[in-house]
Amino acid sequence: MLNKKEISDRVLIQEHFANEHLPSQMSAEVIADYKARIKQLLKEKDACLVAHYYTDDVMQELADETGGCVSDSLEMARFGANHPASTLIVAGVRFMGETAKILSPEKRILMPTLEATCSLDIGCPVEEFSAFCDAHPDHEVVVYANTSAAVKARADWVVTSSIALKVAEHLADEGKKIIWAPDKHLGSYVQRESGVEMLMWDGMCIVHDEFRAKGVHDMRKVYPDAALLVHPESPASMVELADAVGSTSQLIKAAQELPNKQFIVATDRGIFYKMRQAAPGKEFIAAPTGGSGATCRSCAHCPWMAMNGLENLLHVLETGDQEVHVDAALIEDARKPLQRMLDFNAQQ
Repeated sequence: MLNKKEISDRVLIQEHFANEHLPSQMSAEVIADYKARIKQLLKEKDACLVAHYYTDDVMQELADETGGCVSDSLEMARFGANHPASTLIVAGVRFMGETAKILSPEKRILMPTLEATCSLDIGCPVEEFSAFCDAHPDHEVVVYANTSAAVKARADWVVTSSIALKVAEHLADEGKKIIWAPDKHLGSYVQRESGVEMLMWDGMCIVHDEFRAKGVHDMRKVYPDAALLVHPESPASMVELADAVGSTSQLIKAAQELPNKQFIVATDRGIFYKMRQAAPGKEFIAAPTGGSGATCRSCAHCPWMAMNGLENLLHVLETGDQEVHVDAALIEDARKPLQRMLDFNAQQ
């Protein structure tokens, strides 16, 4: 039986779909016109476009074509911090814009829409999380990048999925106990692999949580030679079946290196754009979910990522709307656990 929070998350997703946040079906001519206007404005406004792997193909393509970046949330922010542009356009979800502002406080950060959020972020409100941390003062607080600036500021460490296990093992070697937030599936994976004691926040990604092992068993009857690529935000039953488990960038690398010609992919299907570039000639199939069917429009795609479109991207470039603001004191506090992770990663 679903709890109230899970029901609320699903209702929220349904409402986003009902409000037509899915990408519009534009003709090639209209897309070309939008892209030409956006490219000109990026130059005029001294702006750089960074896009997440989970945005739609046209957004990733535009970032590539304009010298921007297509990557995970942290690399987007790092790229933006090192880019000379005075304005960053962050195509993704709100915590990504906040992370970019934390690492580039002197720059103007705009997003196609500030309404694009994340179930992990909204499922970890800072007041409740702070109280949880305060109740366990002997624990090191480790939070996933998919959190608000306020939650990051409360943490000792911020991690991405690519480095979470290494950080946990490092803390375990130091005899530390961990509070982990917010994704329970990623946290459980890290706990199983590292053996470190962890207190887990009860959060999940509404996309990855829907992948189902039974559906994979059925799909493998049709694609017996396909390798299964699984993001660790997925349930443990999916991880157990995987040929490769990892972050978005790690899964793209696995698609390149594994000899299989077909892949069943248990993460947001927006990643297919970069997978096809990295491994041309290979076939990528979205893993089945527990939704209303493998052909439903909601399957394996974040509705908030889908809110990033050419129309609202053009609008923010023309108007300067949808700017990300983070309090200066909060930036200082949130930057510390982020920098701790960056320094740790540089030593690996």
